This record gives sequence, structure tokens and C-alpha cells, in this order.
Amino acid sequence: MAHSPSPFPRQIDSFDRAILRLIQRDNKMPQRKIAEIVNLSAAAVQRRIAAMERAGIISRNVAIVEPDSLPLTITAIVEVHLCNEKARTVDPVKKLFRDTPEVQQCYYVTGGTSFILVIIAPDMRSYEALTRRLFAENDDVASYRTLMALDRVKTGCEVIIPEIPALR
Repeated sequence: MAHSPSPFPRQIDSFDRAILRLIQRDNKMPQRKIAEIVNLSAAAVQRRIAAMERAGIISRNVAIVEPDSLPLTITAIVEVHLCNEKARTVDPVKKLFRDTPEVQQCYYVTGGTSFILVIIAPDMRSYEALTRRLFAENDDVASYRTLMALDRVKTGCEVIIPEIPALR
């Protein structure tokens, strides 16, 4: 279950950072093993993970499914241009994209484009139906441009967690 982030997130220390690095790579790593690696007790690791979940630092625990293992053959990157950037236009479009399962990633961006989407679909027919619903029949969308991915060279979910600078 996702927790909404606290407006004043919990400060994380070097132990929390080490724990986050480990569980980003393997969320099923036993807490006793994490404890050995970061030099804490298993109970302390459990408390820290729970606190980071409550604070919204850890937002979800999920399994990452390999798209090539399923019949999901089309990956499209789509530039979407809205008719205007007013909140009454942008907010419903954000909700539409957020609520569409085929939209894997959605970024509201600057630079003349309104949104960049990463979409996965099983085939071209499904993708066409989706583009009609999301873009062509949407009065808030002025235009869109699709880039078809030829190969997924790199995908990831890990956040870079910098070290805490040493005090002098």
C-alpha cells in the first residue's frame, strides 16, 4: 500500500541510505542479512524500514515484471502537446494518464511539450485504440507524436542515493 509522503520527510542517515540501496536491488533480502551488511540488529533494520514507509520515503514494494516475458511487444514514447497549460486542462489529463494502465511512465515537462509518456501495448491494434482514446478524441490534446522503441537498452527504478558528506 502506498503512503503519501509527509510534507517534512524523516531525515535519513547513513544506515537508512545503506538499507535503501540494498532493498532497491532486492526487496526480498532477509532483514537479518541486511542487518549483517549494514552492521545493525535485524530489529533496528525492521524499525527503520517501517519508519521510512510511514514517512513516504519507501512508497511501494513491488515486483518488476519483464515485458519480454509476456506478449507486450510495443513500447512507445509519446510527446503530448496540450491546447493550453491551464490547471483546468492539465489536471484532468494528468489523472487520465495516471489512471491508464498502459501508461508506464508519465512526465509533465517544459520546453514546448506538455507530457512525455512511456506506453506498453500488446500490439499495434491495441496501441491505435489507446491513442484514439487518450489523444485523438481528447479535446484537451492539440497534438501528439509517437516514437516507437526498437530496443529497451536500459530501464530501471533505482534512485541514486548519495552518501552523506563527511563532517569536517
